[in-house]
Amino acid sequence: MTVRVRFAPSPTGFMHLGNVRAAVFNYLFARQKKGTFILRIEDTDASRNLDEAKVRILKDLEWLNLPYQEGPLKGGPHEPYLQSERNDIYQEHLSELIENCKVYRCFCTAEELEAMRQKQIAMGKPPRYNRTCATHSDDKIKLKIAAGTPFIWRFRLNQDQIFEIHDMARGKVTFEMKHFSDFALTRPDGTCTFMFVNFVDDWLMKITHVIRGEDHLSNTAMQAALYDAFAVPLPIFWHLPIICNNEGEKLSKRDFGFSLGDLQAAGFLPEAICNYIATIGISLTEEVQTMDQLVQNYNFEHLHHAGHVRYDLAKLTWFNHKWMNKIEHQHLLELAKPFLLAQHPEIKNWSDEKISVLLAKIKGELNTLHDIGAMLAFCFTPPTIARTDFETAFGKEKATTALSVIRDNVGKLENIDLFIQSLKEQAQKNGLKTKEVFGPVRYLITGKAEGVGMHDLLNMLDTQEIKKRLTALASD
Repeated sequence: MTVRVRFAPSPTGFMHLGNVRAAVFNYLFARQKKGTFILRIEDTDASRNLDEAKVRILKDLEWLNLPYQEGPLKGGPHEPYLQSERNDIYQEHLSELIENCKVYRCFCTAEELEAMRQKQIAMGKPPRYNRTCATHSDDKIKLKIAAGTPFIWRFRLNQDQIFEIHDMARGKVTFEMKHFSDFALTRPDGTCTFMFVNFVDDWLMKITHVIRGEDHLSNTAMQAALYDAFAVPLPIFWHLPIICNNEGEKLSKRDFGFSLGDLQAAGFLPEAICNYIATIGISLTEEVQTMDQLVQNYNFEHLHHAGHVRYDLAKLTWFNHKWMNKIEHQHLLELAKPFLLAQHPEIKNWSDEKISVLLAKIKGELNTLHDIGAMLAFCFTPPTIARTDFETAFGKEKATTALSVIRDNVGKLENIDLFIQSLKEQAQKNGLKTKEVFGPVRYLITGKAEGVGMHDLLNMLDTQEIKKRLTALASD
């Protein structure tokens, strides 16, 4: 069997972590099994579609470095890959169901359906369609059609049937159709619903494995009924656990990082996002892995079922920190420049070589690309330091002693090694630890007591500028 999987997002807004996770696993699975990764845009609901969102999906997949083999722009043997362009295909298969009496017209209005639903809930019953229209006579149907009464097509379930699917994490999953109700295949405007087009496309595009979120598990029962109606074999499924926040609630737009755009704007790397999202909820000896390594190492044969997994921003940030140091330096420079330019426009006059040197010195301290601007802010603007703040930071007595040591050695800055060595020696003579002098030096130069190593820091600014900053307070 040649593996064929698909990522099928709806262009109804932004790409979120659930979408990314589905895309990552479909991509990894296809590559590991030497199969085909397909992109299909599920844009049949015109009322919810955003044209720019279709373009955004393509750009996001490119940014994440998750290339597909078949889909929009690339084409393939099952074109078109936009569902909005496949309506004739859906109508053809709907007609087959109509001819075989497997569907019926439902004339119930939205208000009637809601009233029915509320009544069932009030009676303690599960809300299901009660088949009001399933028993209409031909004459009654003709009268309603002649009167122009809007209708949809509903699939007529055999509620005595039991379907089994194979889920890669759960194993065998059984659905008793008596727990489900006849479901809509079309909307009042005649377009087909997600439930129907999703099935038709998976069937005709020869999808062998459907990898999607846990929230689609109940849909699978009804799609199994459609596979049975057309006498075609079911694919294998894998319903991914829902991603939850720290409170155990389903991740939503209120949670930072739910939107891929949020993470991009905050300076997270695509390598880190894909790496984290592929390993969330599992334990690996080596957590930081490239996609090529994950293709080789991910074990799809022994998946463990979990209802949900927890999204941990701190862990994602850890992954990003690791990747900031892992990716090639020139690539990091290209990624960093837009963030630097946004925060410090004057950098447009700097050479790549100068930026690269500075970036190399702070690289090990970075968590995100957005951090770069803050960490290099002192290169653009000298910190404003009050004597009282300085003394509060280091203690009045030690601060005074440190300032004296710094003042005595500032003339040696032309030789950085000599300056550092002399600071260490005089700190010891004056009863200070090395860090109790280095901290004040760093504070006077950058406005922060922690940060870049001393030798690197002293190489990041012009010697005269460093002298100016070190003596501004020391000479008070």
